Amino acid sequence: MVGGNYVNRFSIQGRSYKVIPQIKRAERLTPDQLSQMYITGSDHRLVPLSTFASLRSTVEPRELKKFQQLNAVRIQGVIPPQVPLDQALGFLENEAKKILPQGFTIDFAGESRQLRTEGSKFLGTFLLSAILIYLVLAAQFESFRDPFIILAGSVPLAISGALLFSFLGFTTLNIYSQVGLITLVGLVSKNGILIVQFANQLQEAGKQKLEAIIEAAGTRLRPILMTTAATVVGHFPLVLATGPGAGARNSIGIMLVSGMIVGTVFTLLVVPSIYMLVARTREAVASPEAVDAEVESILEMSHV
Repeated sequence: MVGGNYVNRFSIQGRSYKVIPQIKRAERLTPDQLSQMYITGSDHRLVPLSTFASLRSTVEPRELKKFQQLNAVRIQGVIPPQVPLDQALGFLENEAKKILPQGFTIDFAGESRQLRTEGSKFLGTFLLSAILIYLVLAAQFESFRDPFIILAGSVPLAISGALLFSFLGFTTLNIYSQVGLITLVGLVSKNGILIVQFANQLQEAGKQKLEAIIEAAGTRLRPILMTTAATVVGHFPLVLATGPGAGARNSIGIMLVSGMIVGTVFTLLVVPSIYMLVARTREAVASPEAVDAEVESILEMSHV
């Protein structure tokens, strides 16, 4: 009778109209007029509303926001460009423990929530990806030493180079940069694969281990630089991205570009050293007369 909601519809001349029961406007202008309203009681007798109800004025919020089906207050803020998101969330959590009364908790939404729910799983995901790559390489090389040489000589240095730019303030360690780090493991491993695989072939062709790894690193230099340049050029637009969502693209781009550059430089130096220490000496599978022909065929295949 006061709110103005419709209870039914009726039709006149093919048109539908709402039925809105309301008392006269002059009788519903003030709250005190509600006490003068009558409702039907027992025995169908009209009873004034003031006989069993009273009015009281209180202050209430215009709306009650909820989060996870609980009453909540939303706090929004902008962190400085040089402050990582994880550090800002940690500061907020520490201050909340000091200020909020007993029984109050905090929760996050958006990218902050994604970092808190999935960021703690980064180490496990990273180790799982490294183990998966190791097992695939072990099946490919039929050896447990060669995958270790490839991963140990390329992945740690590439990850260190990528994280260096994060510590220098070019980006933050967020969920997107973590995705970039995991992707970097697979991209940088191929450099070590090219060197180790070719060095094994040269040993089987009759070369000594030291001579084989030196020749493999020199011969595979051009393919490594070409694939690295293609990867860097392909991901460099992510570093220069602007506009909405640029932060996510910048984080992935900086991790991949910096990690590939640093990882490639050190792979050419570290992988041969680890190869000399860990790789087993292979016996020649070809006769001395066929060694030169085998080496020339391998070199021709690598240049194609």
